[in-house]
Amino acid sequence: MVVLTGGPGAGKTAVLEVVRRNFCEHVLVLPEAASILFSGGFPRGTSSHARGATQRAIFHVQRELERLVCDEGRAAVVLCDRGTVDGLAYSDDGDALLAQLGSSRAAELARYHAVVHLRTPPANSGYDHSNRVRTETPEQALKLDAAIAAAWQGHPRRCFVDSTSDFMAKLAGAIEAIRREVPPCCRSHAVPEAGLAGEPGAPSC
Repeated sequence: MVVLTGGPGAGKTAVLEVVRRNFCEHVLVLPEAASILFSGGFPRGTSSHARGATQRAIFHVQRELERLVCDEGRAAVVLCDRGTVDGLAYSDDGDALLAQLGSSRAAELARYHAVVHLRTPPANSGYDHSNRVRTETPEQALKLDAAIAAAWQGHPRRCFVDSTSDFMAKLAGAIEAIRREVPPCCRSHAVPEAGLAGEPGAPSC
């Protein structure tokens, strides 16, 4: 399993759609658990109890999505839109949350082969407000990006793809990072969208 993560507005949805359209059947893209819940009407309270309930629900949905595709065994690589570790960035006490769920940060880190982190752009450089389940301000998005980076700290195979003035260059950098994690037969597929970029935003691994 490979995680594509990053703060709100980093471009994960666009990158995953490009992968879904252009990579072969060996690479399976999982949807974001939080979007599934919020789009379905899960309440978004602000109290500590509500935030805890939200993160427990996201954890369980994420785990079951991953279990489903792994049990079916149809894909060589499962590309996850966020992973269970992301919840630590949204929790008052992430370690306590994982303990409630019968896990730990070390155990969750170990479940994923690699992590590709797309950095959220600065407030005046491309933050996207079009996602209807996104409620963060640009400033909050940057803070969450930093918190997510801290949550995944220590994973032995992690790449960062910085924001660039040209999103297509960032897209090309993200695709390059993902290609490194797929089987050799999947690396030669043409990705027209990434090919439109000039100098790619080289991933820092």
